[in-house]
Amino acid sequence: MKRLLIAALPLALVLTGCAGGGAQDDAAPQRPTPDSAPASEPDDDASAGESPSAAPSSRTPLSQATLDARLRDAAWADDVARARRLIRQGADVNAKDETEQSAYLVATSEGYLDLLRLTLRNGARVDALDSWNGTGLIRAAERGHGLVVGELLRAGIDRDHVNRIGYQAIHEAVWLGKDDASYATTLRALVAGGVELDRVSPSAGLTPMQMARTRGYRGLERILTTVTTAKPPADPSSALLRAAERGDADAVAVALRAGADIEARDGNRRTALLLASTFDHVAVARLLVAMGADPDALDDRHDTPWLVTGVTGSVPMLEALLPANPDLTIVNRYGGLSPIPAGERGHVDYIRRVVRTDVDLDHVNNLGWTAMLEAVILGDGSADYVEIVRLLLAAGADPSIGDHDGVTALQHAERRGFEAIAALLRG
Repeated sequence: MKRLLIAALPLALVLTGCAGGGAQDDAAPQRPTPDSAPASEPDDDASAGESPSAAPSSRTPLSQATLDARLRDAAWADDVARARRLIRQGADVNAKDETEQSAYLVATSEGYLDLLRLTLRNGARVDALDSWNGTGLIRAAERGHGLVVGELLRAGIDRDHVNRIGYQAIHEAVWLGKDDASYATTLRALVAGGVELDRVSPSAGLTPMQMARTRGYRGLERILTTVTTAKPPADPSSALLRAAERGDADAVAVALRAGADIEARDGNRRTALLLASTFDHVAVARLLVAMGADPDALDDRHDTPWLVTGVTGSVPMLEALLPANPDLTIVNRYGGLSPIPAGERGHVDYIRRVVRTDVDLDHVNNLGWTAMLEAVILGDGSADYVEIVRLLLAAGADPSIGDHDGVTALQHAERRGFEAIAALLRG
């Protein structure tokens, strides 16, 4: 929701979460609707010049103010494609409205990761301040946007800026946050990024630890207790790998804070993120992704963090890795993509989710099998495999692809007596 510049607020309101570097203002008026420019001005889609067959426009070019306003509207709507077109036309990602909102700052407060990345690539001033004299890091931390927090820390934002009511990002994450997984990731990212952990907020008169205790946030208090009492490891990178393998997200944060190489490898060339994926430690993976870990790092078995999800069938891990934009075309040692082992192993929920990505469902591995063929050839014809075939068909997978001998999934199903699957494949 849009924040307005409010002159002085009573301290009682401040302490109950009504204000902050990115505090929500429920009394704020509604934002203007998108495309609120005068009708005589052309829409940005019509003037983007991206269609080679379009006739040259004789319309008056949009003014800078209009371009900037439309970009902010696109930002509020998280319309990345439209924002990209407007930026190409000259819209400024740093241009603010009367309430000190810019497209960049909107991305930070609303948790729009792709939009944030777009603004950073196009000159966003990372330390820009909002109407509360707060940075994007403060805004993101208040809302529990751990991925945005990590992105901003890696972009070099001022980690310990104090806004005009005396809060740093870590204060807002605790005092104005919740005791849940999203804020746990946010807090760990702040720790890993090296923020101050013990400064007293002038307005609240409390340290982050005291804030967590006062709020009754036992989970956040436990994290803060662990990270503030842990001794820095002598070998941070080795400590990182051990922590990732055992699923200790707090120790991962401590190791990163101590300078661990996030892409360090163990004896099998596995990174911390690959270890987290292999052993399904989702909290660790969320933190590592926030801090920029590579989802495509190959080990000595030609596995990546993403490829492993097809074997484990972990949908939460899949979701944790997607924001890292894994390369869905990298193949495993059998020449397969992640849906193929998932189809073989009967991971229904994984197939249900992975078909909504851009992965090639008709990819053929070194054995000559697609995900559908593996589900039939290596499955047992039970309800899970019936559902996998149904999901693949519904997603547009091609049932006519045969194996190396030209035998199709339908023919395999008929030979094995899988009548329910055969009925689906017959259409």
